[in-house]
Amino acid sequence: MEIRRRIATFVSDMNNHKTDILETIVAHKRHEVASQKGAVPLEMLLSMGGHRIERPVVSMRKALETSPSGIIAEFKRKSPSKGWLHPDAKVEDVVPAYESGGAAACSILTDSDFFGGSFSDLQCARSLVRLPLLRKDFVIDEYQLFQARVMGADAVLLIAAALKHDECRQLAQMAHSLELETLLEIHGEEELSYLNPDVDMLGVNNRNLGTFNTSVENSFRLVEQMQARVGNGRSAPLLVSESGLSDPATVQQLRAAGFRGFLIGETFMKTEHPGKTLKAFIEKLTKTP
Repeated sequence: MEIRRRIATFVSDMNNHKTDILETIVAHKRHEVASQKGAVPLEMLLSMGGHRIERPVVSMRKALETSPSGIIAEFKRKSPSKGWLHPDAKVEDVVPAYESGGAAACSILTDSDFFGGSFSDLQCARSLVRLPLLRKDFVIDEYQLFQARVMGADAVLLIAAALKHDECRQLAQMAHSLELETLLEIHGEEELSYLNPDVDMLGVNNRNLGTFNTSVENSFRLVEQMQARVGNGRSAPLLVSESGLSDPATVQQLRAAGFRGFLIGETFMKTEHPGKTLKAFIEKLTKTP
């Protein structure tokens, strides 16, 4: 009842523009992770899923580099700003269709209260496809990295706005020690200071996580600063544009500007058949003029 009350208050405040959404989610996430650690200590987690940690990971970065589309298709049932997108969506229906439709990678939301995801969604996806899988969540604790590895993730999202610099650096280092790749998400130029040697992909979120307002112009605005910061060597983080992408022509423009990954969720998940929508999107995207 308490979590329902807090979420109801959050939604009411959000509608009245009285709350910072990211701050609210992260505060809740701290309580959630503490409860998870108490219920399933790390030793127990590893004993339950130790065999999965031995699984070779699939490089998301390489998949994006070599893909003609670079699309990271996202599985999510709802969002704090839009509510339910596809409440009855099943991983077994959507994620294999993403793979056959040409996605380069798949992002799986594992946050339950705000995005309608679950750990079982990621585990199920891992059992069904060979695509690299990104655990999409608000990672604030090393425990979540072990969860990600046990559940079958190949990469994890680290959100600069949700972390301090030293936290981001430590989490990225630990992710690499677990052979997980990292996608660092920024929203503004000032967050480029979060870059560290263990960042594999650098994403710019076109959605402001404080207000959840979206503008694709954010990617175009930041790309030159991002390129100047990461350089163009083989070890430079691969650039990813996230959120608000609904037009293949826009993705073509972003690719021309230097992006190689494109995280798209709502455009697909709000339709009856996300996999078919993705396939049609990619056909338009890769069609030779």
